[in-house]
Amino acid sequence: MLSPAFLSQLRRLLPPHSVLHEREDLMPFESDGLSAYRNIPDVVVLPENEAQVAAILQLCHAEKIAVVARGAGTGLAAGALPIDGAVLLVLAKLNQIKAIDPLARTATVQPGVRNLAISEAAAAHGLYYAPDPSSQIACSIGGNVAENSGGVHCLKYGLTVHNILKLRAWTIAGELLEIGSDTLDSAGYDLLALMTGSEGMLAVITEVTVKLLPRPQRAQVVLAAFDDVAKAGAAVGNIIAAGVIPAGLEMMDRLAIQAAEAFVHAGYPLDCEALLLCEVDGVNEEVSDDIFTVREVLTASGATEIRTAESEEQRLKFWAGRKAAFPAVGRLAPDYYCMDGTIPRAQLPHVLRRISEMSAEYGLAVANVFHAGDGNLHPLILFDANTPGELHKAETFGGKILELCVEVGGTITGEHGVGLEKINQMCAQFSTPELVRFHAVKAAFDPDTLLNPGKAVPELHRCAEWGAMHISGGQLPHPELPRF
Repeated sequence: MLSPAFLSQLRRLLPPHSVLHEREDLMPFESDGLSAYRNIPDVVVLPENEAQVAAILQLCHAEKIAVVARGAGTGLAAGALPIDGAVLLVLAKLNQIKAIDPLARTATVQPGVRNLAISEAAAAHGLYYAPDPSSQIACSIGGNVAENSGGVHCLKYGLTVHNILKLRAWTIAGELLEIGSDTLDSAGYDLLALMTGSEGMLAVITEVTVKLLPRPQRAQVVLAAFDDVAKAGAAVGNIIAAGVIPAGLEMMDRLAIQAAEAFVHAGYPLDCEALLLCEVDGVNEEVSDDIFTVREVLTASGATEIRTAESEEQRLKFWAGRKAAFPAVGRLAPDYYCMDGTIPRAQLPHVLRRISEMSAEYGLAVANVFHAGDGNLHPLILFDANTPGELHKAETFGGKILELCVEVGGTITGEHGVGLEKINQMCAQFSTPELVRFHAVKAAFDPDTLLNPGKAVPELHRCAEWGAMHISGGQLPHPELPRF
């Protein structure tokens, strides 16, 4: 528990309404989007400007109090889970779009600005912000940077790291870091890439300059149905091999299709095992050529039905079903566990078959919804938390899926981050020397390990206990490094 003296110091830094400490005020912050992990914070602070952020960090540094930064709370890896004896630093009130430069095609925003709000503000200039997570109506840009979020259009336009130019961030000691530049490159180490995806463990971000793109002249979607999930998976690689880089290439299996159609009425066929949505964009001639190629490839790949959106309204309807797939699947079971792993595209058929086999082994149904073009899987494991042991079974099943991703040359996360959820699988993903370097980077920014401790990078002892790392002579490598 935090001491009354420390809470009094916090209240001197912020207005009374910006320091929450009563239980009923703290309850909404007990978890992020992964609600299986819950912990009521000791105190929540909601700064309204950068000066208050810096002051909070300076106080916590002086008192050696841990800080967990939180954005909109839509994360799915327990990255913003409160920890005991720490301050939960919520950046939701830093929600101003500070500037839009249509000539430079940039927007400078505070971390609490919603992802979709950037595109809405830039629309008057014919511009938009490309990364579009399914939660873009609610998720904040600060959280997107912390997790290096993607979206359905990241195959062509990249992840968050490919769409930002500059950050303002504060160390735990309250020191300002200005990272990146308004130009395409800057001198020194690439700290911009390091900060993106660092999950709030290195610094607290208070401003982001993002790249904006011109709206394409035309965008069109092809919907293809398949009688076999493996065929749909193979078609993904075939489209890329044909020289087409779609703006979006998404896949859903039967369970996800049925749930999405019942929820949105997008016009999806219900008599298929898998569905592909392939969107191409650009100038009219380019789109026409690519649509023709995509249809040819899908036919050759065994598609049983192919439709091309005939209007902008129909295109948006096709995407509405995919974007609503996560909430739609919530109708199929009392609970579901959303996984996030990435594999080489060529491994899609094999991995989908293994997930189906593991589904039978564990006795838990799986709805597959994912960014097929870049191999980013989102298996949704259906279970009932009220049934004793089912949550544990779902978590074990999910862990096995992530380990399968590593086995075939992939990674344990594509966009959700590691947080607390995947920390054991980090031991399977990385070797001892690599984890040691992660600890060293953390120590360089945060020597007292006060920023989001216990998340994203496992202690080496944890990996040894998990069975993925060996201790020699009773000693871990590099014992001089701080562990967190």
